[in-house]
Amino acid sequence: TYVTDDAGTGIVHQAPAFGEDDYRVCLAHGVIQKGKDLPCPVDSNGMFTEMVPEVKGLHVKKADDTLIALIKDKGRMVHKDQLQHSYPFCWRSDTPLIYKAVPSWFVKVEEIRDKIVENNKKTYWVPNQVKEGRFHSWLTDARDWAVSRNRFWGTPIPIWCSESMDEVVCIGSVDELAELSGVRVTDLHKDVVDEITIPSKKNPGTVLRRVDEVFDCWFESGSMPYAQKHYPFENKESFEDGFPADFIAEGLDQTRGWFYTLMVLSTALFDKPAFKNLIVNGLVLAGDGKKMSKRLKNYPDPNLVIDKYGADALRMYLINSPVVRAESLKFQEPGVLGVVKEVFLPLYNAFRFFSQNLERLDANTGTKFVPSKDKVSAATNPTDVWISAATQGLIKFV
Repeated sequence: TYVTDDAGTGIVHQAPAFGEDDYRVCLAHGVIQKGKDLPCPVDSNGMFTEMVPEVKGLHVKKADDTLIALIKDKGRMVHKDQLQHSYPFCWRSDTPLIYKAVPSWFVKVEEIRDKIVENNKKTYWVPNQVKEGRFHSWLTDARDWAVSRNRFWGTPIPIWCSESMDEVVCIGSVDELAELSGVRVTDLHKDVVDEITIPSKKNPGTVLRRVDEVFDCWFESGSMPYAQKHYPFENKESFEDGFPADFIAEGLDQTRGWFYTLMVLSTALFDKPAFKNLIVNGLVLAGDGKKMSKRLKNYPDPNLVIDKYGADALRMYLINSPVVRAESLKFQEPGVLGVVKEVFLPLYNAFRFFSQNLERLDANTGTKFVPSKDKVSAATNPTDVWISAATQGLIKFV
């Protein structure tokens, strides 16, 4: 529950268009219906509409004083206070965001959720706990997926419909669009396809127009196995021979991104996973634990780190970090220096000691050093035997 009797009035209003809990509760109690319009008095610019005439045209963040005064005038004010709390801001513009429901096109994930969970069991993950824990939990609670976005740049959703939405056509190919519209396109960008209309079959004399939305880019990412082969229009045999993929790899954050959309679409289309094996790496964060940001410049320039310590030192620092266990790493430049001091310098000094003794052997005796497996096998000195065994163990492990 998110309403308690130890704070406020113990009663909370419900605004299903502005909160996940509000939507869930109203849906459960029949106040709203799934797929139907929601009461929403705020437009796309964050301004109140005529549904609340007292604050019509005001931004939601600037209407508080007026709304509070209205509540007080009606004798419904219980208590007025200010509370400090975290609030979401746009990561690009640093402006406050509002949580608002918008009409969207959905993939019915909930109908195939059990199949998705079963297909996940057919895959092999490293580390396995990400598959059995984080990803499995995400799948078992998967919701219908909103695949539309209200933007200009993006892949147009290929749905044409009438104004009343009583006639809807989903186009499956350029050929089908040409057949229905009489227009053959070679450019599938929004500014081109939006001009194409399809004559209505239900209401002769009227036309169907494409919906405004474009695809969520994650839909395109999840379509990668098919799109890269232009399947099913080309390379059908090549695709079928190589699907599911033998191996993919990405970061931990893709459990809710690419890994998820791959699994949803492959299950919906073929009832099988999109991959057989997967390696998950952790995320490399800035030293303060925040995401590395070009805008904030909260991390050292990788090129300067490589120039200063060498690429091998950086590689060894990363490969010996929590990242390989799908955990986060707070990148610390002194850690790379530590690899140089504790690994590379001792290794270099040992090799230099060896090289100097070879030169001394040659100078003192005139004998050239020649590696010999027979001498190694015949060695009885405990240290020599241990070095040989350790070397063979390393070779076998690698």
